[in-house]
Amino acid sequence: MMTKATTFDFYLPSELNASHPPERRGIRRDHVKMMVLDRITGNIRHDQFFQLSNYLKQGDLVVLNNSRTIPAILQAKLLRETKLIEENVEIRLARSRDEEVWDVLIVANEIKRGDILQFSSDLSAIVIEYTDSSPLRTIQFSKKGTELFNRIYALGEPIRYEYIHQPWALDYYQTVFASVPGSVEMPSAGRAFSWELLFNLQRNGIQLEFIQLHTGLSYLLDDELETSPTDNYEKYHLSETTVEKIDKTKASGGRVIAVGTTVVRALESAAMTGVLSGVTNLYINQSFPLKFVDGIITGFHEPKASHLDMLTAFLPQELLWNAYDEAIKNRYQWHEFGDMNLII
Repeated sequence: MMTKATTFDFYLPSELNASHPPERRGIRRDHVKMMVLDRITGNIRHDQFFQLSNYLKQGDLVVLNNSRTIPAILQAKLLRETKLIEENVEIRLARSRDEEVWDVLIVANEIKRGDILQFSSDLSAIVIEYTDSSPLRTIQFSKKGTELFNRIYALGEPIRYEYIHQPWALDYYQTVFASVPGSVEMPSAGRAFSWELLFNLQRNGIQLEFIQLHTGLSYLLDDELETSPTDNYEKYHLSETTVEKIDKTKASGGRVIAVGTTVVRALESAAMTGVLSGVTNLYINQSFPLKFVDGIITGFHEPKASHLDMLTAFLPQELLWNAYDEAIKNRYQWHEFGDMNLII
C-alpha cells in the first residue's frame, strides 16, 4: 500500500479560510452550509447542515468521535543543569504515550536530553528522548492522569493556525458531545452538530454511536519537512457494542456514516486488525478497500492535505476535484470553523 501522500493541490482564496467560529459570524453551529456529494455520480447538492436527516435514512448509523480538545500550547522556562537557557519557550503537545509521557514539539534553538521545562511552580517536565530524524521530543511530566490534565487546562491555550487571526476560547474548539480529553486539535467534523440535530436524527430512526480517536499535531512548523502520513500515530478506542451495531446496520441494508476522517481511521483500523483499542498509523487512499464505512461527513481540507487522499477512497479523484472546484465557486468556508461536506 502507498505510504506517501499524493499531491492534491489547488488554489484556495484566503477569504475562504474561516477565521471566526460560525457563532461569531451570526450563524448557529448547525446552520453552516453543507455540500452533498454523490459517491457514484459525483452529483452535487447544496444545503445547510441542519437538514442532514433529509439525506440519511432510517437504519443508517452515524458514528461520532467524542474526544475532547485540550489546550495543547504551553509556555515554559527551559533549564539545563539548573541554569536558565530560555525564558519563554513554546511547547506544543503532539500525542500522549502514557499518563505522564508525551511527544511534543518544543519551539527552541537547542534541546538536549535531561533539559527541564518549568511550566509553573507545580508542573515541570524532563526531556527523556529525541531523535534527529524527527522534530518531536519526548517529555515526562511531573504529574500524570487527571492531575496533569487539570494543570494543562489551567495553563494551556488551544492550537490555532495562521488563518485564525485572534485567540478564541477553548469552548469554541469543542463539539457539543466531547467528553474524553485527549485531542490536541479539534476533531472538527463533529463541530456542526447541535443537540437538537442529534435528537432529530434519532427521531428519524437514524442511530448514533460514539468512539474516540485522539487527534495528533498536524503541522510541525517546518514547511520543508516531508513526513509520511504513516508517521502520524494516534490513539483510538471503540467498544464491542460499536462493532456489533456496525455489523447489524450493514446486514440490514443500512449505511455507516463516519463523522470525520478520525472516525474513518479508527473504524477501518479496527476492521483491518481486529484491535478495538490501540494506536494507529493507518493511511487511507484510493487503493484502500473500505470495510466498515459507507459515507463520511467532513469539513473542507486544505491543499495537499493527506485527508484529501482519504476522500479518494470514497470517490474517484476527478469527482473530488470537481466538487472542490464547485465549493470554491460557491464560497464555502474551509477549516475547523467552516462548512461541511457529506459524501454518501
